[in-house]
Amino acid sequence: MRIGLVSDLHANAVAFAAVRDALAEASLDRLVCAGDVVGYNPFPAECVEALRSDAAARQVGVETVTTVQGNHDRAVADPERYRHNEMAFAGLRYARERLDDEQRAWLDALPVEATLADGRVRVVHDHPVERDRYVHPEGFPALADHLGEESVLVLGHTHVQHHEWVDDTLVVNPGSVGQPRDGDPRAAFAVLDLPDDGRPSVTDHRVDYDVDSVQAAVAAAGLPERTARRLARGK
Repeated sequence: MRIGLVSDLHANAVAFAAVRDALAEASLDRLVCAGDVVGYNPFPAECVEALRSDAAARQVGVETVTTVQGNHDRAVADPERYRHNEMAFAGLRYARERLDDEQRAWLDALPVEATLADGRVRVVHDHPVERDRYVHPEGFPALADHLGEESVLVLGHTHVQHHEWVDDTLVVNPGSVGQPRDGDPRAAFAVLDLPDDGRPSVTDHRVDYDVDSVQAAVAAAGLPERTARRLARGK
């Protein structure tokens, strides 16, 4: 089985389109999104519809997309919890205004965890036990106490692309599609190869997209200038 891994789209439909174009060449069997479909950027409805309607699945040649709920997806129902963070609050309030009832209900109903490939792959957004906790690359080894029978644990949340073996489990953060924070502004994703026999492997990928057009859309939407600036810096 070959699985495309994406995370943290954050309402950046331009970056997600570029990632889907790249994944269409990867001969996938499944596509997985580790959450945070919305937030920060100005295309929340477009990103929700790409996943909710399976448009993304059709484009990359698979039947459906497995999506789990990120903290921003959950917070669309109550943006006030992020009032202390100007960029997050503005993006969530914008998403709440632009999404219709069905789109908001879809986000609200997303599971916080998913398993696939007969339990060999487990998908969460942040930490496998503690909701909203960041797991940066240096924290991967500490996940050993929270792993089960899965061969692969997929997570996101930090916007930092990294994978590492922790005991017998491959832990993968595919990075952020829509707002990378690892110093590389290109949209991030990964491809997981899950053989019938043998150890799984993962390949990290980056793809260029039209950052300038998204920055212009951020400005036109009245979102914070810092939201636009960080796209070019990957931070």
